[in-house]
Amino acid sequence: MREKIHSIGVIGLGIMGRRMITNVVKHSRLAISGAWDPDAKACADAAAETPGLTIMADADAVIAAADLVYVATPPLWHRDYADRAMAAEKPLYCEKPLGIEIESSRDLVAALDDTYTPNVVNFIQASSRAVTLTKERIDSGALGEIIGVDIIVHFTRWPRDWQADADWLRFRDQGGYTREVLSHFLFVTQRLLGPATLITSCPVYQDDPELCETHISAVLDCGGVPVSVLGSSGGAGPDRVEMTVWGSKRSHRLHDWFFLQSSDGGEWIQEFPEVEDPRVEGFGLQLDNVAAWMDGEPNVLASAADALGVQELVEAMLGAETGE
Repeated sequence: MREKIHSIGVIGLGIMGRRMITNVVKHSRLAISGAWDPDAKACADAAAETPGLTIMADADAVIAAADLVYVATPPLWHRDYADRAMAAEKPLYCEKPLGIEIESSRDLVAALDDTYTPNVVNFIQASSRAVTLTKERIDSGALGEIIGVDIIVHFTRWPRDWQADADWLRFRDQGGYTREVLSHFLFVTQRLLGPATLITSCPVYQDDPELCETHISAVLDCGGVPVSVLGSSGGAGPDRVEMTVWGSKRSHRLHDWFFLQSSDGGEWIQEFPEVEDPRVEGFGLQLDNVAAWMDGEPNVLASAADALGVQELVEAMLGAETGE
């Protein structure tokens, strides 16, 4: 019997929405039923990038035509479109964070539960080969005792050049690399080691109170394992995105999102050298899991409840809940 193809409606045609469309059209089990953005230029750009893409009249038309609603707008608007998806009884596939206020995000998770709305959040590393192997080796004892975790990011410029159209990323209310990038690695940390507790955090903000952080240093406790987090922006040099899980027998270094190295005390050795482009593979694996989720099959995707846990940790790190 031919496998069902699930249709995805895309709301939000910035970089993430267009990236999703580019990858979905290559997937054998998924298809784009329609897309929309309140910005006419964003719609035109998406249509130019993907010939045959149907631009709908509005968000409600996208929702009505789709089996699954993917929301890739700035976080301020996630709740609105999530509510519309719930009202239409459509599964929700959302970008993170769920919103810009913790209480609103908690209410959203509760509403999804109350309406029995199937939901996942796009933490792209949930499906990655690097995270899967690291989890297997931690659980099997191959890494030995986990001594600690280091998460380090640096960006010469924030937002990055390719994010120029997403101006909201530079503002303190819903932007910043702690929410946009570090959140992914906090998700991975909790996926690997369980819930994390914030011990201390020191964010550094720009003189303009409306703008996001430039530096942050934090220490977490994850089941007795210390996790150090260091982030910075500004200064000449290459961007840096990496996470190292230090084990007594072997350590794993996840770098540039999808690449994995390991060491038993010597030089770092690249895992999966046969994979031509782990980034392309990573997106494909994520969409494989989306198809499995829509089929009602087991999958490794993050839920809205998972995303809420990460958001609560991020906002505590940034001091948003205390107004610091």
